[in-house]
Amino acid sequence: MLVPAPDRRPPAPVAVIGEPMPAAAPPSAPGRQARQARAAVAALFLTNGAVFFNVVPRYPQIKADLGVSNAVFGGAVAGFPIGALLAGLLAGVFVRRFGSARVAVFGTVVTTLAILAIPFAPNWIVFGGVLFVVGALDAVVDVAQNAHGLRVQRLYQRSILNSLHGVWSIGAVLGGLMGSAAAGLRLPLAVHLGISAALISVVAVVAHRFLLPGGEDAERAAAPPAGDGHPPAGDGHPPAADGHPATAHGRPAAVDDGDPVAAAGRRSLARPAVWMLAALGLLAACGALVEDAGASWGALYLTGLHADAATAGLAVVAFQTAMTIGRLSGDRVVDRFGQRTVTRLGGLLAAAGMGAALAVPSVPSALAGFVLAGLGTATLVPAAMHTADELPGLPPGTGLTVVSWLLRGGFLLSPLLVGFVADLVSLRVGLLSVVIAGLVTFVLARVLVNDAGR
Repeated sequence: MLVPAPDRRPPAPVAVIGEPMPAAAPPSAPGRQARQARAAVAALFLTNGAVFFNVVPRYPQIKADLGVSNAVFGGAVAGFPIGALLAGLLAGVFVRRFGSARVAVFGTVVTTLAILAIPFAPNWIVFGGVLFVVGALDAVVDVAQNAHGLRVQRLYQRSILNSLHGVWSIGAVLGGLMGSAAAGLRLPLAVHLGISAALISVVAVVAHRFLLPGGEDAERAAAPPAGDGHPPAGDGHPPAADGHPATAHGRPAAVDDGDPVAAAGRRSLARPAVWMLAALGLLAACGALVEDAGASWGALYLTGLHADAATAGLAVVAFQTAMTIGRLSGDRVVDRFGQRTVTRLGGLLAAAGMGAALAVPSVPSALAGFVLAGLGTATLVPAAMHTADELPGLPPGTGLTVVSWLLRGGFLLSPLLVGFVADLVSLRVGLLSVVIAGLVTFVLARVLVNDAGR
């Protein structure tokens, strides 16, 4: 066995109070493999956003073909989140057995094939069963693509996951436009879904060639240790200035700043992984609640403020646009200030924006409230996923799987909660859930790791 030579490099610089730290060299640019893998995993996020949103604009036709009521159709559509919930916890098993690249790519192809069964569903029960299978597949693919995105992020040594989720949002918009165009052209549903399945499958299979090889922990093992002359992206703060040597994260070696991941080796009994996962899952569920508020209730709320149909539809457009912008620009902000700080401020922004919109109800204030809610929570889910994936002592993919499962639970429970309160009191009161979610986010954000790319 080869024994590595002693490290003869000079030790990491020590900050002295009153004296500036030497300027650190910027991290080296990512290599060609990392750049190709990033483009490939971004393509998978794009296809994942597009695959199901191709179907959503065809719902009115599907409902008419099935000849069912709104309540029955809603029960069938619920098959998707139910399937995702039941199958979501198996995603980690598939990722560990087959690797995130294979699961994400071939799971996407199988999902497109499953969706092809929708035009041939003879009744609402079969239609709901197809959506159940599609939801189960989507849950597994979602975990796999995020797991691979986090692998690529480790190579970059800075945040890229927010931009990947932004690409997912773009894919959802593209899929919706494809479905709307097909509906407008009166294209048969089977032909439309066959075309989209072929396009999406080709993109996914081509992307597979450029994804990262090796095991799920390969990039963790290859990460440079502290003091190797390559400082990773940290939380945007200068190195320690208290006389302690700086660590690889730019924090004093003897000081833990409340970062549960960095300190887990010393305080594993104080913060068991199960409680960390519960807190991270609740954070992700808060993000799901805010997203559902914009998607499911925005247009209804503006309609109650006497907005016309076109204006009411701007609620979800404003929310999704703000969230997409926040995710595409979020990586730079997270690298500068850290995930914990950005998430806390984002939670306050969402709570204040929606709170003001509900306190002074009008169409302009409501649109502004949804914009601020989307912008404030844009990086919340990626941050929770990143921290869950970095929890020590868990098999690869386990933390990410659990948080993704709880996220989908939030998507399932959120409309039931808001709808119940809206029927009991009013939708204005029901949307106070967004304010509460923002405040909960501010409180629980302390469990997030404050570094972006590691």
